[in-house]
Amino acid sequence: MQRRDFIRFSLLSIAAFSSAHALAGNSLELPDLRFLSSVDNTLGEHFIVAANSAGRELFRIPVAERCHSGCLHPNASQTVIMSRRPGKNLYVINMLNGTLDALVEAGDSFHFYGHGVFSQDGSRFYATANHYPSGAGQIRVYAVNDGYRHLQDLSVDGMDPHELRLHPDGQRLVVALGGIKTHPDYGRIKLNLESMQPALIVMDRDSGEVLQRCEPSHHQLSCHHLDISRDGIVIAGYQFEGAKWQTPPLIARLDTRTGEFSEIAFPEQEQASLGNYTASVAINPNSSIAAITAPRGDHVMLLDYRSGQPMGLVSVPDPGGVLAERDGGFVVSSGHGGLYRIQASGAEPELITHHALRWDNHLTRA
Repeated sequence: MQRRDFIRFSLLSIAAFSSAHALAGNSLELPDLRFLSSVDNTLGEHFIVAANSAGRELFRIPVAERCHSGCLHPNASQTVIMSRRPGKNLYVINMLNGTLDALVEAGDSFHFYGHGVFSQDGSRFYATANHYPSGAGQIRVYAVNDGYRHLQDLSVDGMDPHELRLHPDGQRLVVALGGIKTHPDYGRIKLNLESMQPALIVMDRDSGEVLQRCEPSHHQLSCHHLDISRDGIVIAGYQFEGAKWQTPPLIARLDTRTGEFSEIAFPEQEQASLGNYTASVAINPNSSIAAITAPRGDHVMLLDYRSGQPMGLVSVPDPGGVLAERDGGFVVSSGHGGLYRIQASGAEPELITHHALRWDNHLTRA
């Protein structure tokens, strides 16, 4: 790192350590830890927050930029949180101490899209990225046990790879391609809405070979977020970039066992209320239910992911992150500061707690 970056990182680590211990007290409280999330406070300052099952904040780490999603290391007390597009950093969090262990930069001519995933043994980390001079989407591969040293880039044969998940077989990656061209010089402006080519792809994590490519029914259905079940069923969420009066399906389903790809629409009136935008997807491994948040429509969609049958909508103000609970339900975060518990039955949501924070669109299991 350059000297100014080293000084910034050192100050950030000291602030993070002080903040974490002021809130957590000591690591004895951390076994009750449930999730991490990126948040902004009322002053617009950015943090990574950890909370327990009751929504009580356990530690808070200040960061210099807005962050997005993360991934828990499978075999170590470590979580990686990614900066939000067009972010340049990934943050390695020590979950025992509630501190920042490392800051890893995207590299020259690259920015991250806010999502990453570990290999099953935790030795590799895969991050979705944009090579912005060419607009080509890449999966950047890092050696975790060697200080997150960059190893190689895997082409996704498209633009705007966003969320990715490791297939239960441990060998394949499932990647949502938004298809949108961006460049850091233009912030978050979308540069190719008329020619975008979104897709849901399955690729080999070693060779980079794209094994399956599924294209949405409309070329402006940007595929952004997804989850995958233990039996290999993928549920993905779209963000529609077309005319507002259109209400296309916002959910895709891919059965990786058979290769069958389909799209799921809710009844017409419910579909029209969703705001043509999804933010986060969670499949509950203890039931057959998936939850997909639609913040612009103030709803959470519930569906049977095995059959693809819609189960109804639950009203939540500005829902963003969603996390499956052991009882078959879900925890949902709101951009208005609330944390809600939703049951698979679709009953009225329960307000767990409320914070003077703006929760980002994802909750990371901890």
